Amino acid sequence: MNPHTPSASIPSPSTHTTPPAAPRKVLLSWSSGKDSAWTLYQLQQNPAYEVIGLLTTFNQTFDRVAMHAVRRQLVRLQAEAAGLPLYEIELPYPCSNEEYEQRMGAFIEQAKALGTELFAFGDLYLRDIRTYREQRLAGTGLTPVFPLWDIPTGQLAADMLAAGLVAHLTCIDPRRVPVSWAGRRFDQQLLAECPEGVDPCGENGEFHTFVSAGPMFRQPIAVTGGEVVEREGFVFADLLPAAP
Repeated sequence: MNPHTPSASIPSPSTHTTPPAAPRKVLLSWSSGKDSAWTLYQLQQNPAYEVIGLLTTFNQTFDRVAMHAVRRQLVRLQAEAAGLPLYEIELPYPCSNEEYEQRMGAFIEQAKALGTELFAFGDLYLRDIRTYREQRLAGTGLTPVFPLWDIPTGQLAADMLAAGLVAHLTCIDPRRVPVSWAGRRFDQQLLAECPEGVDPCGENGEFHTFVSAGPMFRQPIAVTGGEVVEREGFVFADLLPAAP
C-alpha cells in the first residue's frame, strides 16, 4: 500500500456539525430594582436564554410597584430601555395571598401562549421565597430559574457598581437603616455605611431600589427626586421622570 494513500478504514472528517440548541424563552419577574436588573443582565449574557419580556405587579390604588413604590411610568421606561415588552398584572389594595395567586395563575396561561419555557427571579438566598416560587410553578409547564442564587451579596453589590449600574433607594425599613437613606444612591459610600447585620443588597427587606441605568439598558432613564413619606412603618422616596 502506498503510505501516502489514505486508508479506507479511516473516515474522512465530517463536514456536519451539531447545530447549537435554540435559546430557551424566559420571562423575568421585574420589580424595577437592582436585583431584577442584574438578573436581566446575566440572562442577556447567556446564549442559552432569550428574554421575551418583563412581568411586574402593580398596586391598582397607587399605580405603583408594590413595596418599591415606583411609578408605573418609570417601569415602562425601564422596559423600553431594555427593549422588551412589559406585562402588567393589576393587584387590588389590600391584596390577599389568594387573590395574588389567582391573578398570577391566570397570567401563567398567557405566558405559555407566548412560548415561555422559563420564569426567572432575582432572589439571592432566601430559601422560603424560592421554595414558594417553585411550588407555585410546579405542574404549570414553566420552570423557575434563579441566576443570582447564592452569589455572596457583597460581591454581587460590588459587581453591579463596577458594571455601571445606577440605582436609588425608593423604600427603606427605618428599623434597619437610617431614614436618611430614602432616596439615596446605591453606591460604594452607602455600602461602607451599612449598619451591622444589614445585607449589602437589602435581601432581608432593609431597602428596595429603582435602577435608572446599567449595562442591561440601551439608554439611561432620567429621574429626579420627589417627596419622602412614611407609611405603614416604611419610608418611601418618590422618583419622577425628568427631562433627559
